[in-house]
Amino acid sequence: MNRWEPLLQRLWRDHTRPSRVTHVQRLPRRPGVSEDWPDWAETSLVERMVEAGVTAPWTHQVDAANLAHAGDNVIIATGTASGKSAAFLLPCATAVADGHTVLYLSPTKALAADQLRGVADLALPGMRAATYDGDTAGEARSWVRAHANYVLTNPDMLHRGILARHGAWSGFLRRLRYVVVDETHHYRGVFGSHVAQILRRLRRVCARYRSEPVFILASATAAAPAESARRLTGLPVTAVTSDASPRPALSFALVEPELTGETGEKGAPVRRTATAEAADLLASFAREGVRTLAFVRSRQGAELVAMSAQRALVDAKAHDLVDRVAAYRGGYLSTDRRALEAALRSGELLGLASTNALELGVDVTGLDAVLLTGWPGTRASLWQQAGRAGRGGADALAVFIARDDPLDTYLVHHPDAVFGQPVEATVLDPDNPYVLGPHLCAAASELPLTSDDLEIFGPATEGVLADLVDRALLRRRPRGWFWTRRDRASDLADIRGSGGPPVQIVETGTGQLLGTIDEAASHSSVHDGAVYLHQGLTYVVDGLDLEDGVALVRAENPEYSTWAREVTEIEIRATLRTETWGAANVSFGEVRVGREVVAYLKRDIRTGSVLGEQPLELPERILHTRAVWWTVGRETEEKLLAEGVELRGAAHAAEHAAIGLLPLFATCDRWDIGGVSTALHADTGLLTVFVYDGHEGGAGFAERGYAAARAWLGATRAAIAGCECSEGCPSCIQSPKCGNGNEPLSKPGALRLLDVLLEGQGKAGG
Repeated sequence: MNRWEPLLQRLWRDHTRPSRVTHVQRLPRRPGVSEDWPDWAETSLVERMVEAGVTAPWTHQVDAANLAHAGDNVIIATGTASGKSAAFLLPCATAVADGHTVLYLSPTKALAADQLRGVADLALPGMRAATYDGDTAGEARSWVRAHANYVLTNPDMLHRGILARHGAWSGFLRRLRYVVVDETHHYRGVFGSHVAQILRRLRRVCARYRSEPVFILASATAAAPAESARRLTGLPVTAVTSDASPRPALSFALVEPELTGETGEKGAPVRRTATAEAADLLASFAREGVRTLAFVRSRQGAELVAMSAQRALVDAKAHDLVDRVAAYRGGYLSTDRRALEAALRSGELLGLASTNALELGVDVTGLDAVLLTGWPGTRASLWQQAGRAGRGGADALAVFIARDDPLDTYLVHHPDAVFGQPVEATVLDPDNPYVLGPHLCAAASELPLTSDDLEIFGPATEGVLADLVDRALLRRRPRGWFWTRRDRASDLADIRGSGGPPVQIVETGTGQLLGTIDEAASHSSVHDGAVYLHQGLTYVVDGLDLEDGVALVRAENPEYSTWAREVTEIEIRATLRTETWGAANVSFGEVRVGREVVAYLKRDIRTGSVLGEQPLELPERILHTRAVWWTVGRETEEKLLAEGVELRGAAHAAEHAAIGLLPLFATCDRWDIGGVSTALHADTGLLTVFVYDGHEGGAGFAERGYAAARAWLGATRAAIAGCECSEGCPSCIQSPKCGNGNEPLSKPGALRLLDVLLEGQGKAGG
C-alpha cells in the first residue's frame, strides 16, 4: 500500500466537512542514469561535488555542460530537482578558474540567495561569488563591481543598476564568459518580453567591451524550449530535454471542496474556499508530523492560510505546534525570508504557506507533501510546485485543491487535462511596441543606437524608433539615435508590467510604511474599504489617494474579505486575423479598453458567502491591447431567440467561463485577462464576446487563445456543462470581478450559444 493511503483516507473520512477526492494519480519511482565527469571540468569543483556525495553527474547534466563549454547557447529543460544547477555550474566554475566572469540571473532574490549559499558551500579556490540586488548594501556593491567574478542578480537590477552604469562594470563585462538565465519558464507574458529586450541590451553592451558571452538557460520541462529560449535571447539555442535524474514516487490527489449550504449572488451555491481547505490540511499534516509546503495564489491568501492553520491547531489543543506553522511571501525583509527558508530546511517548521516565491529552485530538501491552493497558472508551474515534495528521495504527496472557479472545477473533473499532457510553450512578445520602445530609449542612453543595432532588437525596431523621434524621446543624428533627456531612460520600462508608479501603504495611527503596491493594482486591492493583509496582520483601507500615491490603512480583524468589481467598454481598432466558422467568425486584433472599478463585494472568509456590496468612485483607466473575439450571424441570433435563448445572458455567461478557462491554453493568470460581451456591439453590429490581454500592447495571451480557439471553447462548454449547479455559480459562469453584478447570466443559454459556435467550427473543417 502507498505510504500516503492510510493518511489520506483517515483525513477525509474524519474531516468535519468532508471534501471530495475526485482523482488520485500515482507516478512511479524512476531510477537515474549517470556518466563520468567531463575531462575538462575544474578539478576542485569535481572534488567538492564528490565530497558532498555526488559521485557522478546525470547524463543530461553532462550533455548541457559539454554544449556550453564548447561555446553553444543551451537550455536545459528538465524536471524539478533534476540538478540543473550542477549542469551550469560545471562550465561556469571552469570559466572562473580560467580568469573569466559569470553573470547569473533569477526571477527572485530568494533563488539568487539560495544559489549563492550553494556556491559558497563548495568553497572553490578563486571563486568570488556575490549577490547584487536590492538587498545589497551600498559599500558591498562597490566591492562586487570591483572584485566579484560570479555575480548573482535579477533582471530588475541588470536593467537599472548594471546596464545603466555599464562603465563601472567594464572589467567584469570584458571578461564575461557565461550568462546563466535560471527558471526561464517564469519569463512569460509582459515580464518575459521585457527580459528579452534586457538580454538584447546586455549583448549589445558586451559587444562594446569585445565580449560575446554564451547563454545557459535552465527551465522546468516546457514545450518547444529551444524556440522559447531563442525568443528570449535573440540567439540560436540548443535544448537538452531528456531528464536522467531519479524521481521518487508521487501520489497526486485532486480535491474539490464541498458545497457549504450557503448561497452567494442570485442564490448560487457556494463552495468551501480552497484557502480554508488548505489551512485545515496544513494543520492536520503538522499534527501528523508531515513537513508540508502550501502554495497559495496571493500574498494575502498565504497569510490567511497560515493564520487559519494556527487557529486550527489552537482549537485542537496542539499549542506546541502553532509556532511551527508560518507564512512566506515577497515583501518580507530579506533576513526574515532567509530565516524561514532555513527553518523549513531544518524541520523546525512543519508547515509553511507560501506564494510562488518558493516554487523556484530554492533548496527545501526534506519536504513530505505539497498543497496547491488553486491552479498555479501553467502545467510547468504545477509540476515545479509538486516537485518540491520528496526531495530527500522519499515517496511524496501533492494535493491540488480546486478554487471556486471554472478552470479549477474543470480540472478536478478532467484529470486527463492535468496528467499525461505536455507542458505549455512560453508566451512572450519582444516586438510589443509598448515593451520595445522604452528599452530602445534605455539602450540609446547606454550607448547611442546605430543602424547596425536594428537587427539585435528585432524587425519592429525601425518603426518604433521613428515614433520615439516624433515624440522627442530620441534624436536622430548622422551617427545614430541619441537619448535626449537628463532623467534615467531605464525608468520608462516597467518590466514587471505593473503599469505606473507604486502606491505606498501607510498605517494611519503610526505613520509606518507597510509596503507598496502597483498603481494599476491599487484600484482593486487598496480601494476605500478594502481588506489588506500584511505579515499576519489585517488592515482596512481608510482612503486611497491616487494623486499622492498613498493608501491609508488601520489595523482591524474583519470576518470578511473584499473583491473589487469592474465595468469595461471595448472598441476594435484593427482586425489582424479572422477565421470563419459557419455562420460565426472568430477574430484577433487590436482594441482600446476602458476600465473602471465601480464597487466591491464583502465575502465571509470562512464560507465565501456574499455579505454585501459597496459602490466606489475611481477614475477610468485606458488600455491599448489585443483581444480575441467571436460573433454569430443574424440568422443564428434569430434561431437562438426562437429557441428562447436570452442572448445577453448567454453571451455574458460564456464570456465569464471563457476567461476562466483561457489560462489552461495561454500560460496566463485569470487576472492577466479581461472580457466584454454584448448582444449588439457597435463595431461588429452583432452579438460579440471579447477576451483581451490586460497589459498595454498585449502579452500574447489573446493570440494564443485565437490559435487554440477550438480546444479552448470546447473546454469552456465542458466546464459549464459539468458543473453540478442548475442556474450558474462561481464554479462555472459567475465572476467576482463582474461590474454588472453577474447580471444577466444564462447557463443554458451559454451552453446553446457555444454549441452553435462549435458546430460552425466543425462545418468550417476544424
